[in-house]
Parts: sequence; C-alpha cells; structure tokens
Amino acid sequence: MSDGRWIRCRRCQAMIHHRRFARSLGVCSECGHHHPVTAADRVEQLLDRGSATPVETPKVLPDPLSFVDSVPYAERLASARETTGLAEAAVCVRGLLHGRPVVLVVMDFRFLGGSLGSAVGELVTVAAEIAERERRPLITVTASGGARMQEGVLSLMQMAKTSQAFAALDEAGVMSVSVVADPTFGGVAASFATLADVILIEPGARMGFAGPRVIRQTIREELPEGFQTAEFLLEHGMVDAVVPRHELRGVLSRLVGGEDHRPPPRPPAYVPRKRDAWEVVRLARDTRRPTTADYAGLLLEDFQELRGDRVFGDSRSVFAGMGRLGGVPLMLIGHQKGHNTAELVASNFGMPQPEGYRKAARLMRLAEKLRLPVVTLVDTPGAYPGVTAEERGQATAIAESQRLMARLTVPVVSVVTGEGGSGGALALAVANRVLICANAWYSVISPEGCASILWKTPAAAPEAARALRLEAEELLRLGVVDGVVPEPEGGAHTDPVLAARMLGAAIHAALAELLPLSPTELIRQRYGRFRHFGLPVTRAPLAVALGGDRA
Repeated sequence: MSDGRWIRCRRCQAMIHHRRFARSLGVCSECGHHHPVTAADRVEQLLDRGSATPVETPKVLPDPLSFVDSVPYAERLASARETTGLAEAAVCVRGLLHGRPVVLVVMDFRFLGGSLGSAVGELVTVAAEIAERERRPLITVTASGGARMQEGVLSLMQMAKTSQAFAALDEAGVMSVSVVADPTFGGVAASFATLADVILIEPGARMGFAGPRVIRQTIREELPEGFQTAEFLLEHGMVDAVVPRHELRGVLSRLVGGEDHRPPPRPPAYVPRKRDAWEVVRLARDTRRPTTADYAGLLLEDFQELRGDRVFGDSRSVFAGMGRLGGVPLMLIGHQKGHNTAELVASNFGMPQPEGYRKAARLMRLAEKLRLPVVTLVDTPGAYPGVTAEERGQATAIAESQRLMARLTVPVVSVVTGEGGSGGALALAVANRVLICANAWYSVISPEGCASILWKTPAAAPEAARALRLEAEELLRLGVVDGVVPEPEGGAHTDPVLAARMLGAAIHAALAELLPLSPTELIRQRYGRFRHFGLPVTRAPLAVALGGDRA
C-alpha cells in the first residue's frame, strides 16, 4: 500500500518513506521483513552498475493447450506483460559482480506468480548453456509458486530440462549459486533452485515442494512453527546460509571470486621434541584451543561458511566453507568443538552425526568440481556413537567419506589440530599430506577407552596413552603423519594468532608441493601413502616436519 511516498510494511504495518525503503533494498527498517522486489531491482542490487546486458527471452509455443479457465491463458499472459512490463516471469542478463563476469537469472513473482512455464524453463536452460560455454558462474534468484498449470505437462518437462542443464554445469566445473526468495515452491524448488552448488536464502523466505495449504489438506495435520521457512531449512540441512538482502552482494562476490593457484613459499623445517603422551592428550582437550571456526577467521580471506547435507540436517560438529589462504582459494572442512558449555553442547562436543560427514562429502565434491584444494582440520574425540547416529547410518557415512577422499582429483591436506579419535577422525583425514600439531594426538581409540578394555580401569588412561604412542613424534616416526606443526610455548591456546600463522605456513608448504601434480598423480600418491601401512617396510616420512617460525 503506497500513496507514492509512503509504504506500509506487510508484516508490522509500519509506514516507511519510499526513499528509506529503497535504500534498505525493500527490507522493513522496523521488523526486518524482506518484501518482494522486482526483477529489475534485483539486477540493479546485485550487479555492478551499468554492466548488465540482457539475454533475449527465447520464443516458445505461446499457448500449447489453448487453455481456458475463467480467463483464456493468452489473455492472462497479455495482462501480465502489460502490468509488469516483462516478457515473462524471469529475466536473464550477463553482467559483472565486483568485476567478475556472471550470468544472472531473476524470477519475478508478479508475473503469474513466477510460475515455471516453457519460456522460463528455456530461459534458465539458455542461461546455463551460456554459463557453461563462457565459463561464467550462474546465479539464479527464485520466487515462484510452482509449475504453470496452463501449459500442462510441457510445464512439468521444464523441471527435467533445467535439471539436465545444471548437470552439464557440474560436468563442466562451472559454479552455480541459488538465491531463494519468498516464496519458492513446486517445480522450481524441485529442480534448479535446489540443484545449485550453493543455496542461499533470504530471512523468512519459504521453500518446499508442496505448499503449506496443500500439505494441511493432504495429511490433515497442523504444521510446526516456522515450517518451510529459511531458518527451518537451515536447521534441517537444506540450505547453506540465511543471508539478509544487504549482505547478499558481498556473499555472492566471495563465492564466485576468481581463481589464483600460485604456489606459496615453503616455510622452514621444525623438529619436534619428545613430549609425554598423557600431557599431550590433556593439552589437546583444552577448551581454550582454537577451533576450526577460529582458524577460518584467523587464516582465510573472503571466507563463507556453507552448511547442510541436503538430506537430513546440519551437524554443527563439522564446520566448513570456502575461502582463500594467501590468495589460494580452497575448501576448508573441520571438526568443530567450542570454548564454553553452550558451544560444546551445540557442537555435540565435536562428535559428528552422519549428516556432518555427509555435509563434508557434499562440499568435497563441490571442491572437486571447482578444482579447489581441500583442507581438513581434525579435532574430535570420535564420531557420535548414539542411537540416532546408528539409525542414520554412521558407519556407512564414515566409510563413504574415506572412499570419496581416496579418489578426489584435487590436492587434499589434513591437519590434526587437537584430538584425532578413531574412525571419526580418519573420515576427514584420507589425504595427500597429513600433518599434526605439536600438542595433538591421533589414535585408534581414546586412552580412556583403551584403558577400560585392556587395563580394566579408566584410571590407567595415562599408561594407555603412552602405550598407544599417539603423540606427534611417534606418529612421525611411524610415517602416519608427514609433518608436525609447531605451537606457541604452552600450547596453541596461549597465542591463537601465532598458532594460526604456524598452521597457515604448514598448509601453504603442503599445497606448494601438491598443486603442480596432475589429478592422476594426486590419486596415485594418496593411494601409495596409505597402501604400505602395517607392512614390514613402511614408507619414510615425506618430511621431518613442516611449520612456521617457532615461538
């Protein structure tokens, strides 16, 4: 509702001056509600000024069924075109996003509810083909009630058409990003909106296959509070991030930034000193030690967290995202704990459920598609052993993660930064280079578990730790790790910034050795690295140690 100068918020009913409303990109300054915006506004908000070049809307069958309900379909189309000034429910442009060439498709809900008909399906497909041919990232902004009924089964076929186009983008290694606006339902949600490599969603936006009214009528049940909203979808692992509109351009820019695979310099070697195994275990468990999220903030530029396994949920025990280390773009994946009780509980004390490993697998596949090195940070007492984990296939998730990592065609570097507990740790550590921080441990079982089974008492944990030879010096001798990352005196928690610098130097050095290798060489080297463990003649460590300057 507007008199030309004032606009009433649809949610809180506040009156907002139109200039303020425009400055806030259509977001209510009182309650934060994200109002619909036109396709033209989206293009202006997202792309560099003056860079947009329209892609012509393809010609399709105008009224394939000669459909008539209360109004002939042809009349509905003519009315929508006159009202919106658009040729169809979506527009496509080539343009620049912070100087990076992209292809952008934006749906406009004003045009027949943003419905997916032949013209929209063809436009999305053409956009994907342009993106593939010109190797530009494809960004789609969706707002749709679903398939266009007036075009019958031909509308349904657009789901398959666009899905094929996105499959071709996957094979070509071209990135796609979906921005979900309110609402996104039906055929759009069940095709290109959820097939993108990264799915962002605006606060409060709704997405699902069936709308809430249809669901209520079908199952005769009341729906949970916030059902199908952005926050619900994030919690259930269906989207990567909820992004307010004013942050969207910056997030997209970080995601589609250019590549830079310059080999970094090699740091000086570091020779680890002998440490008591039990003291190492105690230091590795110190809740003040930097977490994966801490290291992401300290080490990486342009970092963007990515979430969700796209199947069940989002395990906060695994933290992951894309960023740059000294100009080198990479995918960071790591176990996540916390520094206080609330954080530890939220992250399940660093013990992932199966959805954590499946989130990691999804992002490893994305890294392979985009030719990004994978860096994993290992810090877990072990995978979660509870009933819910078993019901959701914990053993299979761990096994599949190892198999996937074994065949990745991009460089993989793993660093044990704290606890390396059993298969839960190994699931993120099948790598070309495996490093360990000076005060971290890596073992088949925790010292307490070993003591309880073999010594018949957990009190023997210190003795078990020494017998397991789980500390860095012994692991280097056995060839299980390729290098030891030094820590500040007293442990990483005493100076997290210095600890991050040392860790970054070690990762840099490993990537310098791996980035020149071909995909075949990377797989062969990784296979050989694990092939000889346990045999009478094991391979020699690749390096005495890696790291930065010692404190």
